[in-house]
Amino acid sequence: MQVHKAEIVISAVSPEQYPKTKLPEIALAGRSNVGKSSFINTLINRKSLARTSGKPGKTQTLNFYLIEEALHFVDVPGYGYAKVSKTERAKWGQMIETYLTQREQLKAVVSLVDMRHDPTEDDIQMYEFLKYYQIPVIVVATKSDKIKRGQWNKHESAIKKKLNFDPADDFIIFSSETKEGKEPAWQAIERYL
Repeated sequence: MQVHKAEIVISAVSPEQYPKTKLPEIALAGRSNVGKSSFINTLINRKSLARTSGKPGKTQTLNFYLIEEALHFVDVPGYGYAKVSKTERAKWGQMIETYLTQREQLKAVVSLVDMRHDPTEDDIQMYEFLKYYQIPVIVVATKSDKIKRGQWNKHESAIKKKLNFDPADDFIIFSSETKEGKEPAWQAIERYL
């Protein structure tokens, strides 16, 4: 998809605030510093529509981005960030779960993992949650530019093994630095629209 138009429409914390449109939605989930904002910005050819932050855990709302008047990207709060209180985390968890399990417009979830490391417990839980609710999932392994290309297969295998990855799902190696995986990511997303 060639993106010429993208804007943030609302930061929501409850279903009453979600956009009242029938447009398809693609949610983006991942650890706080996995590069979700960079992923969004790369896909929509912007430097900073989705704010990247030196402070992980900044996104505390569901941020709806309208893309080409055709779909919404929904950035959900990053998980696994230590500086957030347990009650805060439980609130986010509830908010995310409500959105993921009840939103009819949700077509798929892009689950971002850091290619350099094995998936965390949170990553595994998120993947299992999506599989349990039969929500289509696209796994995107970010920061591939930080690993030698010759090591990619090894890292990919390790991630898939840890996640108990379903071969029916998409797995995309991605870098916002080199734009690696940008086209395959769009292709995977477009299949769900």
